[in-house]
Amino acid sequence: MAVKVYGKPQAVCPQRVMHCLVEKGVPFEFVLVDIDAMEHKRPEYMEKHPFGQVPFIADGDFELFESRAIVRYFASKYADRGPNLLGRTAEERAKVEQWLDVEAITYSPCAFSIVFNLFLLPIRGLPGNKGEAVASMEKLDKILEVYEKQLARTKYLAGDEFTLADLTHIPVTRYLVEHCGLAYLLDDKPHAKAWWEDVSSRPAWKKLMSFVASGASFYAP
Repeated sequence: MAVKVYGKPQAVCPQRVMHCLVEKGVPFEFVLVDIDAMEHKRPEYMEKHPFGQVPFIADGDFELFESRAIVRYFASKYADRGPNLLGRTAEERAKVEQWLDVEAITYSPCAFSIVFNLFLLPIRGLPGNKGEAVASMEKLDKILEVYEKQLARTKYLAGDEFTLADLTHIPVTRYLVEHCGLAYLLDDKPHAKAWWEDVSSRPAWKKLMSFVASGASFYAP
């Protein structure tokens, strides 16, 4: 039975999950949840995800929500397929977890504030809070200075192999670069810029972007 991923394909968190599945060569069915129509807040969906967010996955009888928990689950279940996304030793796994926490607690909230105000609200004809966006941009620039120092030491955030620590950053960073015009924040950070060019050029990510653009419901490697 194919994995089912529930959500909106353009949304950051479902993309995080789908990218992990594509990296691992796992087929899946995408089930649209129209968040613009507030389907994620309907009782039948909230029985699956009690906080009314996306994504939610069903893997046979096993159900799970929260995108970072989901990618950890698939990276572990399919450890023998595709790239090793969790680290190979206790020390490597700890580094992966460290940067997953940084992404979830420090990077993404700041990045989402920018995307929300500069892209998501305007495309709906609503005014964004420019002051909030500018403050978040200044904060993000400082965060990226820390990333630059790390990436001067290692090719990827948690070491010299691509892992979940990198994967979880990609969807929201794409929105920053492609839809918010913030690629320039990397111009004075050569190691962070090289990292972004590397991770955003991964074949699995390109396959996912093609899948999303196609509007298809089923992905098969």
